[in-house]
Amino acid sequence: MNYSMSLAEDWRFRQKGEGEWLQAKVPGSVHTDLRANRKIEDPFYGKNELAMQWIDKEDWEYETIFDLSEELFQQKNLEILFEGLDTYADVYLNGQRILSADNMFRTWKADIKPYAKQKENHLLVSFRSPIKEDLPKLEKLGYDLPASNDHSEDGGLGEKRLSIFSRKAPYHYGWDWGPRFVTSGIWKPVQIQGWTDIRITDLYIRQDHVTTQLARLSAEIEVEADQDWTGKVRIATEELSLEKEVSIQKGNHTIELALELENPKLWWCRGLGEANLYQFLVSFSKAGKAIAEKKVRTGLRTIRLVREKDEAGKSFYFELNGVPVFAKGANHIPNDSFLTDISYERYRHEIASAAESNMNMLRVWGGGIYEYDMFYELCDEYGIMVWQDFMFACSMYPGDQAFLDNVKREAEENVKRLRNNPSLALWCGNNEMDSAWAHYIENRGWGWKEAHTPEIREKIWADYEEVFHHILPKAVTEHSPAVDYWPSSPMSELTGDEHQHATYTSTSGDMHYWDVWHGAKPLEDYKKVVGRFMSEYGFQSFPELKTVQTYAEETELELESPVMLHHQKNGRGNQLIKEYMDQYYQEPKDFPAFLYMSHILQADAIKTAIEAHRAQKPYCMGTLYWQMNDCWPVASWSSMDYYGRWKALQYTAKNSYQDVMVILDQVDEELNLMVVSDLLQDSEGRLHLTLYDFSGEKLWTYEQGIQVKSNTVTMIDKLEVKDIVQNHKANNVVLHASLETNEQIIDQKVHYFAKMKEIDLEIPNISVEQVEGHDYAFVLTTNVLAKNIWLDAEKEGIFSDNYFDLIPGIPKKITFSARDNGQSAFVLEKPGAITVQSMVDFVK
Repeated sequence: MNYSMSLAEDWRFRQKGEGEWLQAKVPGSVHTDLRANRKIEDPFYGKNELAMQWIDKEDWEYETIFDLSEELFQQKNLEILFEGLDTYADVYLNGQRILSADNMFRTWKADIKPYAKQKENHLLVSFRSPIKEDLPKLEKLGYDLPASNDHSEDGGLGEKRLSIFSRKAPYHYGWDWGPRFVTSGIWKPVQIQGWTDIRITDLYIRQDHVTTQLARLSAEIEVEADQDWTGKVRIATEELSLEKEVSIQKGNHTIELALELENPKLWWCRGLGEANLYQFLVSFSKAGKAIAEKKVRTGLRTIRLVREKDEAGKSFYFELNGVPVFAKGANHIPNDSFLTDISYERYRHEIASAAESNMNMLRVWGGGIYEYDMFYELCDEYGIMVWQDFMFACSMYPGDQAFLDNVKREAEENVKRLRNNPSLALWCGNNEMDSAWAHYIENRGWGWKEAHTPEIREKIWADYEEVFHHILPKAVTEHSPAVDYWPSSPMSELTGDEHQHATYTSTSGDMHYWDVWHGAKPLEDYKKVVGRFMSEYGFQSFPELKTVQTYAEETELELESPVMLHHQKNGRGNQLIKEYMDQYYQEPKDFPAFLYMSHILQADAIKTAIEAHRAQKPYCMGTLYWQMNDCWPVASWSSMDYYGRWKALQYTAKNSYQDVMVILDQVDEELNLMVVSDLLQDSEGRLHLTLYDFSGEKLWTYEQGIQVKSNTVTMIDKLEVKDIVQNHKANNVVLHASLETNEQIIDQKVHYFAKMKEIDLEIPNISVEQVEGHDYAFVLTTNVLAKNIWLDAEKEGIFSDNYFDLIPGIPKKITFSARDNGQSAFVLEKPGAITVQSMVDFVK
């Protein structure tokens, strides 16, 4: 039989060789344990980050004493398994070193049978400072490797950027949205495992051929036997069971069982169908007694990255179960600077928010971690496809043999860990490294290669190619062949010449577009630059006031205050927000108003981008804005802040990612009417347009019966602006569009013919009436146009819509869902007191 016990209790830690032992939590980290023992202040408050940079220069040690049960101790094989050690660690059991770790992204195990006792085993984990460990590597290398987001200066290291030497989460060293906390610790569970005869080490349900009629599967069962063994192996799921006799020789083996399921329930992403899942159980038995068993859950589906030549260049889209899918979503970063502070509820809140926002994909960006299992399991359940980067970002890495061997094992292990998740849609080698280095074009890229001699350049590029063009794709091909590999994001094509590197004029590959924001280009430029798949673009905002107040005093509530600048890791970020705001909006009356206005600005910017991308379907087949979430309370590109509070952008994403959506696109003096559908069925409907003045008087109407074509964009009409506005003032009218199918309104949009800065707003009288019998539902009305109404609830949660415009005569029904910590992510519930404000309340 197989037995195991968790080592989660009675740990303590200290700075190595010094001071008292303090209580520790495992899984955990030095920083979180110091915080729990009140040895450091809140790391996120004020500028406390800078006072905590000493921690990563020290060595730390953790210890525990544990007993083994009689059953476990008597097993023929006894092993310790660390699911994650961060990062350089030596492990001792009863005074004997049993393993040395040097990769946060790998599991570490050791045979402890020769050293274990039944009672009072002493386990010591000694962590070496990642800074002291890696400084000699930089000196030995003899030249700097670029790592532009490594905040070495905050860590007291000047220009010595060390993040590239350790297989550790790159963002721990700082990023342009995150602090520098270079952690150490036992960041995943520890187990003692015992077994006799045989054990299952892995189970992979390989999907050889999947259609709606038949799924041909192969169960690859990796087993280890400590002696020759004969018995039965059985695999079962809800719809089938298969059993056979097997004889296994001592050692490691793979057993393959062929399975067939008729009329399988396929796994679909959100919007296209149910995210159906199957659980498979494999068991080995002898004489009717179970010896070993393992469960996995997967979904049956085919998914591929389609890159085929067309009249424009080369396509880049995901095909799920034979259906081309327009990817709608965002980039995901780790949910916390301290990974062990991430709970299941926080993950669920994020994934449920993505689904609630009509997303079907998240990109796990390469500067964080291969996420915990529960992240992918939630994506499986909610129908959210995952674009998965390997953990390399915005840097060039060394290529010594020890580093390459480490990366190879890391890649194999994580590909195997995640390959049963049906949500996994793509493996990508790295973030922005191909385009940043731009090896084949002089004076292109981020200026990295120009700092090196031709010989060093070639060495760095050869090391790059070894990892991203050989080691990583081989790991994917060998261990998860049903999922495609893409070497770098963004990239045009793997050509080995100047056509490889992505540009803003690429007609193949994926694109990161940052001229709006980093390049300070106007928001309208989002319409001018549309690639085949927009995998990154973004615009910043601050979090809301209650979040800012968790890290700043009242006296610090000013754009250029030291604390506000510290919680803005993008050099010119605060100033850029102000410059864009000055360009598009009226001046906010105070700093809290500036926070609100930054939400509106960010939402309007990304709405412009999303609509431009969706309008270009099928030329463009994906839009993933940067970024979904935060790892600490900060001004950033996120659509929901560190505490999971939805910004205006999250609500805008929900509306702009609807499966059927109206687009009102004004180009000069012409208004294009389009309907985008991501659904797989045609439908009929009616499009109504009404021009109102701000008091609600109807000035012009338009109605058109339309055919909404499936999975495409339908151009409905082109209208002259002068025919709509006529002789009315452009800054005092609003166009309202309503799309109805089957007598139901499925989308509504508003359009203005003047810049927001020029809109002439009056103070509205907004009425909020509770729907009888439903204390979570309300109807809002107004006497004059109310722009960007912000509803703020006493309870934490989300409204069905927020930051919306309200026109007199068009009531708006709203529901509130509390953020639930129990079985559901969002639960319809009474919000408590509601605060209602609109744009006019925030301008001077």
